Amino acid sequence: MARKYFGTDGIRGATNVSPMTAQMAMKVGMAAGAYFQRGNHRHRVVIGKDTRLSGYMLESALVAGFTSVGMDVVMVGPMPTPAVAMLTQSMRADIGVMISASHNPYADNGIKLFGPDGYKLSDEAEAAIEALIDGDVPLVTSDQIGRARRIEDAQGRYIHFAKSTFPENLRLDGMRIVIDCANGAAYKVAPSALWELGADVVAIGVSPNGTNINDGVGSTAPQTLAETVVASGADIGIALDGDADRLIVVDETGTIVDGDQLMATIAASWARQGRLAGGGLVATVMSNLGLERHLAAQGLGLVRTKVGDRHVLEKMRSSGYNVGGEQSGHIILSDYATTGDGLVAALQILAEVKRSGAPAGEVLHRFEPLPQLLKNVRFGGGKPLDDESVKAVIVQAEAELAGKGRLVIRPSGTEPVIRVMAEGDDLGQVERVVDRICDAVRKAAA
Repeated sequence: MARKYFGTDGIRGATNVSPMTAQMAMKVGMAAGAYFQRGNHRHRVVIGKDTRLSGYMLESALVAGFTSVGMDVVMVGPMPTPAVAMLTQSMRADIGVMISASHNPYADNGIKLFGPDGYKLSDEAEAAIEALIDGDVPLVTSDQIGRARRIEDAQGRYIHFAKSTFPENLRLDGMRIVIDCANGAAYKVAPSALWELGADVVAIGVSPNGTNINDGVGSTAPQTLAETVVASGADIGIALDGDADRLIVVDETGTIVDGDQLMATIAASWARQGRLAGGGLVATVMSNLGLERHLAAQGLGLVRTKVGDRHVLEKMRSSGYNVGGEQSGHIILSDYATTGDGLVAALQILAEVKRSGAPAGEVLHRFEPLPQLLKNVRFGGGKPLDDESVKAVIVQAEAELAGKGRLVIRPSGTEPVIRVMAEGDDLGQVERVVDRICDAVRKAAA
């Protein structure tokens, strides 16, 4: 059944436009609070946010909703999404809430929910909460209204946790690291953690003003980071996104290192240490074929899922893997976290660079990516992928790429767009295949 409010990563949209309004936030608080009130204990919710101006409005509305149904609220202020998941567990809370639209511009915002185990909610839980949003949630009597408080040491708790994932026998002394926090949720905790581990820290994207989150900085705009790394003579650069659950790295030459290379680095390191579970890693259909071939050469496997960290995590949990993620840098290390954590993943990368004693460029560029091309075809309606002429072109393309490449065609989950991606050893062949399929889709949709 299609969900009305929840998308692939919570509820998200333009602020002050339905569904991302204060009224909806209050309803979400009431509905989620009512859904998670189980057992005889005093019920508690942890609420964190990134640095968007609208975060104050949505936070206040959520607090009103939760307290009105009898839940106590703990507000932790600007904190990474994985920090909220961690604090939800450690504080024995019934639910965690992160107010963020991740890597989107400041005008957007979102609400992500975590269960008491720190994991994002199941489809069933989201459907039940949606039903309560549209229903009539009973309010508690005046003497049962919840209390709200802010805690001041949340940042210190997360910094301590993040540092605990870094090998005890290593320090970052002698490394100059540029950290780009996207003017987002990690603008205080990430530079502090690196400094406490001994690094010479150059921090950028750490001056949020409510409207500059992800604006020319962060993992989706790493050029500023690359320029700063080169200009400052740094050993490595780290870019997080607005809610710090993604990571992109820049080596000492200013070359960008994507999530596929980072996952390959962590998998190799953990395999060498005998701690890689599942005999490989989990990635999405968008990860480069070069990653798959690289892992196979080491006797490691790659399991692919649909696009989205939710699908990656589900496969990791069901099949016993502890490393997974996306090419975009959303890396999940389930030994440490229940969701992607850009800082924790960065610390694993830094540990490997430090151990090797070699430049980051030598350590992190594990394989040569195959040429990959992605094009989007917008259509007005219908189902062009069901057209027989389109099917025939796709079959022909798959036969042409057999053994030499890979084809991924999927409709967008949020807009009337067909995404056509191909990769292979021959760039010219890849371009011809993608163009033929896109032309067929356009004709079928005309």
